[in-house]
Amino acid sequence: MKNFLKRKNIVFSAKRYGVDALGAMAQGLFCSLLIGTIIKTLGQQLGVTFLIDIGQYASDMAGPAMAVAIGYALQADPMVLFSLVAVGWSANAEGGAGGPLAVLLIAIVACEFGKAVSKETKVDILVTPAVTILIGVALAKLIAPAIGMGAMKVGDFIMWATELQPFWMGILVSTTVGIALTLPISSAAICASFGLVGLAGGAAVAGCCAQMVGFAVMSFRENRWGGLISQGIGTSMLQMGNIVKNPGIWIPPILTSAITGPVATCLFRLEMNGAPVSSGMGTCGLVGQIGVWTGWLAPSEKALANGAAAISPSAFHWMGLILVSFVLPAVICWLLGLLCRRLRWIREGDLKL
Repeated sequence: MKNFLKRKNIVFSAKRYGVDALGAMAQGLFCSLLIGTIIKTLGQQLGVTFLIDIGQYASDMAGPAMAVAIGYALQADPMVLFSLVAVGWSANAEGGAGGPLAVLLIAIVACEFGKAVSKETKVDILVTPAVTILIGVALAKLIAPAIGMGAMKVGDFIMWATELQPFWMGILVSTTVGIALTLPISSAAICASFGLVGLAGGAAVAGCCAQMVGFAVMSFRENRWGGLISQGIGTSMLQMGNIVKNPGIWIPPILTSAITGPVATCLFRLEMNGAPVSSGMGTCGLVGQIGVWTGWLAPSEKALANGAAAISPSAFHWMGLILVSFVLPAVICWLLGLLCRRLRWIREGDLKL
């Protein structure tokens, strides 16, 4: 069995499923639901039906896009990869609000079974897609609704708790999602799986921005403009190797997220009512900010179900978004970074990429 699994490139590991597959699923979400939401909102604001239709088509393909991305990360054979289109569609549809989590779990199982039978028979063109689709769609029918309901309940609880205790939950959500963003896992996929919108989504955006902008500004003396851009609108995950060498460099961004989180929830009441995946993106390609903007103008289905409504953003809304996303993370993390350097918790070169 060990030799068979090795030959089939089936590896049971937390990295492959919790890092590679989860990260790829987030990319599938970006290339379907996220970009579709942006294009659709743009079309609605400009009154261009063509753009609205394009955005809707892209959003409708979220399930297949996630499943195929997962299959790609698991290095599936072409026949398995193409068969995951049907698996992703069914898992996302049956999973409801927790569709992304259902797709992640079901697509992994279907993909590995498909890889196990791939090229093992002379009628591979029939066997491989049949096994992949039958197992995937059957699981979608059997367990996706329960997975979706569970994920929805968890997400609803987080959002309810944030509304009830915006200060403490603002700290918890902001720091947790921010840490997840820098770790080699996908904070975007986590937020999408639990459908985080509203104040909880705003806190998540704040935490991600604290990590990305914080690391970018704090490490400017080592990495200059290239590092500022690559971390500020790219990813703070670039610092993961340095964090392993010296965990102390993580103190300023984490403390910054603990400050900006409740500022977002208590002072500015910043809500992220766009696509839930945007909550876990921070300033990566400015997706978090675009998500807040689209949520103002045209709330997502999850946000509408949570009681959100379209608004005309005021100067106060824009001020809150800019301060929480850019100004406060830059200033606070830079000052905390200076303190940590003075205390020798961060030494020269520790943040060099």
